[in-house]
Amino acid sequence: MTNSMLQVTKGMRDFIPEEKIMRDEPVGTIKKVFEVYGFNPIETPIIEKYDTLAAKFAAGEESDALKETFKLTDQGGRNLGLRFDLTVPFCRFVGMNPNFKMPFKKYAAGNVFRDGPIKTGRYRQFMQMDTDIVGTKSVLADAEMLSLAEMVFKKIGFEVVIELNNRKIIDGIMELAEIKEKDRFSVIISIDKLKKMGEESVKEELKEKKLNDKQIGIIISGFKVGEDNKKTLDNLKELLSNGAGQESVKETEELLDYLDMFGVKSVVFNPSLARGLAYYTGPVFEVFMKDSGIKSSVAGGGRYDKIIGNYLQTKYEFPATGISFGIDVISEALKEKKKLVRKSVVKAFVIPIGTLKESIKIVQRLRGEGISTDFDVAEKGVGKNMEFVDSYEIPFAIFVGEDELKKKMVKLRDMKSGKEEMVSVDDVVKRLKE
Repeated sequence: MTNSMLQVTKGMRDFIPEEKIMRDEPVGTIKKVFEVYGFNPIETPIIEKYDTLAAKFAAGEESDALKETFKLTDQGGRNLGLRFDLTVPFCRFVGMNPNFKMPFKKYAAGNVFRDGPIKTGRYRQFMQMDTDIVGTKSVLADAEMLSLAEMVFKKIGFEVVIELNNRKIIDGIMELAEIKEKDRFSVIISIDKLKKMGEESVKEELKEKKLNDKQIGIIISGFKVGEDNKKTLDNLKELLSNGAGQESVKETEELLDYLDMFGVKSVVFNPSLARGLAYYTGPVFEVFMKDSGIKSSVAGGGRYDKIIGNYLQTKYEFPATGISFGIDVISEALKEKKKLVRKSVVKAFVIPIGTLKESIKIVQRLRGEGISTDFDVAEKGVGKNMEFVDSYEIPFAIFVGEDELKKKMVKLRDMKSGKEEMVSVDDVVKRLKE
């Protein structure tokens, strides 16, 4: 019988060392790119007031995010929820600190939670890393987000496609199709499924939502992707004659011009890209791996100009744009790539042979030089220690015996090649730092 106390909560996971090391590698790379682009760190709680998460201008009543929010009550009877993303807490954060010098550039990292269905690759707790810029309406800020995204994946070692759209384009097509304001968000959720489910399935879904054939025809033709970005835009220019539509096409052309200046090559304009949350107001984007079994997006975001002002209940806008990176799915892509998995962070393991005091001095010297070092604290024999080093695939073993110390040397063994040599501790430091 399985002990129920020794089971992980459904939809949650433990990570053994090699999995955690694999997850931490992209985290470090992404953080470095964020800071290279001038973003500063902040941190927000995992628990928010439920009203903050459920605001109609945040997730939106029909969104999966709100339906899947973990709800809880504290001992004071207050309604709370676990955050479902990092954007809504950030908007609350800026609303509480509206006097930051603008534009304000930040990044945040942490676990988010969704009480949704469990399936392969989908969990109820997952990690995200976000960057956001608040305080400018210029699509130059959105271009920075896409430039940053391309660099992140280049540094991690992946080729990607960044799909780009503008929610104002969707609004323009909605106006043309005479979709009522109250029905638009529901239709947007269907549009967002075009790539995954195909045209026919989306048509059927729109029929179920009581749209007529003319409306469905306009929607399907409006969201077609051309052979290149220019042809897709030209199609929309011809189709959209209303104010919102023309403005969005112009805005998209400007953004693509900025991307050329940044040297970004991986962006594809896709007018059917909607993204499911209600708070997006302008450009939206999602990042997909090229030549990978991972088909879901690995990053995504967009412009949300109204949420912060709505939290403050003011007519003034706090224009903002941001992008979120999914650490879990990026880690899965790294596994698929068959990148070398490290079982331990340790680079060198010191084995004392009757020389504990002197060995500890050597261990501390290596650690002081920034070399990840461990040693035998269980007083095992050499054979058992070597089994331990092998099992964790530690690259180097260092033997410290009386004979070695008399010569002011240690024996360094390269565990991959099996080569052993007598070297000074200074030489060990130099070798391992290389």
